[in-house]
Amino acid sequence: MGTEELARRLAGIAEELADLAIDRLREARAALDAGGEPDPVLLADERRVTRARRSVEKAVVLLSTRPPDDDAGTD
Repeated sequence: MGTEELARRLAGIAEELADLAIDRLREARAALDAGGEPDPVLLADERRVTRARRSVEKAVVLLSTRPPDDDAGTD
């Protein structure tokens, strides 16, 4: 398996993490709409999931970018 394939798989995982974070925010919003307070555990979980998504997205960029050729520019 090459880096491009791994990058594609990680991009899918990043999307799943984004969906999960949005679900947590919707649950917190539902509590507000019902007149209550959002569960701090839900909000902390959303932040944790968002941090994980950002890290995965960074990995996607790193794996999708071709490293510079070592011989480039040397004559």
